[in-house]
Amino acid sequence: MRPLDLIFLIDDDETTNHVNLRTLKRTNAAKEVKIFMNGEQALNFLKLISEGDSGTTSEKYPDLIFLDIKMPIMDGFEFLDAYQELNARYIIPTQIMMLTSSASFYDLNRLEKYDVVKRHFPKPLTDFDVKEIVKDFFPGHLA
Repeated sequence: MRPLDLIFLIDDDETTNHVNLRTLKRTNAAKEVKIFMNGEQALNFLKLISEGDSGTTSEKYPDLIFLDIKMPIMDGFEFLDAYQELNARYIIPTQIMMLTSSASFYDLNRLEKYDVVKRHFPKPLTDFDVKEIVKDFFPGHLA
């Protein structure tokens, strides 16, 4: 598998981030993984890229975002609302997958209104999950 350039992990749980980062490294999923502890941090970074104020020309949009639903400061749904507004202005070429430890019917039903969310996965990610995502959404990266 040829790695993606950049993946964002947006989750407030350090243990989950550690496990997911190990999975992404083990599967050679990305050249770089950036971790954000809440949606606001990630959204601010995306805004900097979109507006060209990141301080460096090498910053680019992530290929893939793994987004937790329940987080402090800005949860996954609040991030998705703000992301859709940003995406409407800048057309961000990113795939978003939701991560959840408690997929309630209410949360899953609510996710259906977001076209930018491609799938949801239970925490933590598995090698199989990562390989399935690459196969389905990034087929040019298969070996």
